[in-house]
Amino acid sequence: MLESTVAAIRPLDETAMAAARELQGRLTKPAGSLGALEPLSVRLAGLAGTCPPPLPEPAAVAIFAGDHGVHAQGVTPWPQEVTAQMIANFVAGGAVVNAFARQAGASVTVVDVGVATPLPVEPTADPAGPRLVVANVRAGTRDLTVTAALTRDEARAAVETGIRIAGELVDAGAGILLTGDMGIGNTTPAAALIAAFTGVDPAAATGRGTGVDDETYARKVGVVRAALDRHAPDPADPLGVLAAVGGLEHAALAGLVLGAAARRVPVLLDGVIAVSAALAAAAFAPDAVGAMVAGHRSAEPGATAALRHLGLDPLIDLGLRLGEGTGALLALPVVTGAVRVLHEVATFDSAGVAEK
Repeated sequence: MLESTVAAIRPLDETAMAAARELQGRLTKPAGSLGALEPLSVRLAGLAGTCPPPLPEPAAVAIFAGDHGVHAQGVTPWPQEVTAQMIANFVAGGAVVNAFARQAGASVTVVDVGVATPLPVEPTADPAGPRLVVANVRAGTRDLTVTAALTRDEARAAVETGIRIAGELVDAGAGILLTGDMGIGNTTPAAALIAAFTGVDPAAATGRGTGVDDETYARKVGVVRAALDRHAPDPADPLGVLAAVGGLEHAALAGLVLGAAARRVPVLLDGVIAVSAALAAAAFAPDAVGAMVAGHRSAEPGATAALRHLGLDPLIDLGLRLGEGTGALLALPVVTGAVRVLHEVATFDSAGVAEK
């Protein structure tokens, strides 16, 4: 599945992009006056292969959840059981992501791809509410400071879970996918992935996550540095990087991005976990970047390094660091607006408005 998905990913359609640029130039507004929305609309036309591109709706958030063996190194004060407890909160509709999803009219799918503790809720398939899918590859990763976090087969299984979920959501009618994540301690492997793929120093890739104190932060940087020194992951081998220092939710998110790109559906990236996974997706298939839209700039410093490496500019910057898909949901109306302009705004000729 992974290889066939990567093979299906193609460059953006230059003809559709040229048509979108030409149309932007004829709309009743000064050229370039919509700033970043204009090149975004052009890129989405290239992804869809038509101008104007389809409106990015309905929206579907996919929250992948997993636990991490590196939790044993004291990189976060939160107990690991919170991952499973938050899944129950997602399914009950009580998390921030649920509130934002209701506001945006987006569906929420929660996927247990590697939670270590028993879930306090059963799988659900209610289309009217959050859906829980259990696709647990293993009960959390191994401690990446001691050994590889995953085997290559486990990393592949998680990536292919993300690809499968992307296909299911698109087949159900989703016009845009949004990334979500949950996993206590998951900013540590995210930092390791970012450092591995971009080459930045671990200190520049590592942030304070849930707001750790100075002592815990210093320990966290040391853990990331030690893991990279131990495994020396090769960025040209993305499956190997995910196996060495990644998390199950990171691998699944990489698969979601690849699955969206193969189906030529945009994927709106959330925060640092999502962009660390997007780096892996881009290493598998560089043209997958064409399907990526950076929803926001996470307060985690590694997110900026990852976005710079991907060549993506975030749509909003609100100092968010929650994850779950919250920043992507807040950015969703911006993406929709960029496309709606091409559908609904009159041209100078059709409106009888004189050009300069």
